[in-house]
Amino acid sequence: MIIGEQKPIDEIRKSIAPYKRVLVAGCGTCVAVCLSGGEKEVGILSSMLRIADKIDGIEREIREQTITRQCEYEFLEQLRDNVQSVDAVLSLACGVGVQDVAAMYPDVPVLPGLNTTFMGRPLEQGLWTEECAGCGNCVLAETGGICPIARCAKNLLNGPCGGSHDGKCEISDDQPCAWALIYEKLSKTGRLSLMEEIKPGKDWSTASAPRRMVREDLRI
Repeated sequence: MIIGEQKPIDEIRKSIAPYKRVLVAGCGTCVAVCLSGGEKEVGILSSMLRIADKIDGIEREIREQTITRQCEYEFLEQLRDNVQSVDAVLSLACGVGVQDVAAMYPDVPVLPGLNTTFMGRPLEQGLWTEECAGCGNCVLAETGGICPIARCAKNLLNGPCGGSHDGKCEISDDQPCAWALIYEKLSKTGRLSLMEEIKPGKDWSTASAPRRMVREDLRI
């Protein structure tokens, strides 16, 4: 899923400062799971903004609405009534959601309330880790289901560097060496010979921006 974290409250307040009516729009999918942009977070942030405005003597209307996803137009239609009656939208979605809201409602400023960080999964309560870089050329079949592009600090495709020690990356004792994990996984599944194959340098053209995918079999 896409992981995001809420921007500092001072940065958010500065971005909405010119506007008297603001819609705080939540997204009920990825950023709701990582507890940064769902209905609960919309309510908390809206309350914080109202309290801060009251302390500073600022008259501003803060509205709240959370939809299933901000990255699909059929859900964005649900925002229409609120968007058409406010001066700005503060989107608690990933960067894709922010841009889609802005594209669908071009006459209203749409401001990001989150910083989009990476694609990952939860390891435990309050801890998420990056596991996919979306590089466009997946090598997980050869690396035991562990991505060296996202999980190795140096994006190495042919084994560990000289800095790993006791299964840890040299950048931090809290960071497992991705290639130590790959070795363990391939060893357990009887595929250690895959590490003997020298992989060519990565073709980064598959990750050049902006990317686009077309499925002709699905187009109407």
